Amino acid sequence: MDVKSQANITIGISVKIVQKQDQRTGQLTEGVVSAILTKSSNHPHGIKVRLETGEVGRVQKIVAT
Repeated sequence: MDVKSQANITIGISVKIVQKQDQRTGQLTEGVVSAILTKSSNHPHGIKVRLETGEVGRVQKIVAT
């Protein structure tokens, strides 16, 4: 699934994000989307979201449920 399109990201799905401080290492954080922060429908670096834990980052993968 394309993680650069907001149409594929919905509140409540499990995703893996890269946080700003982890961009150099590429470390991913897994969680459930609580809010979509990107205003545009597409973004070249991924859609920015807030997880239920409060962490913010860009979606890199959608976790299969």
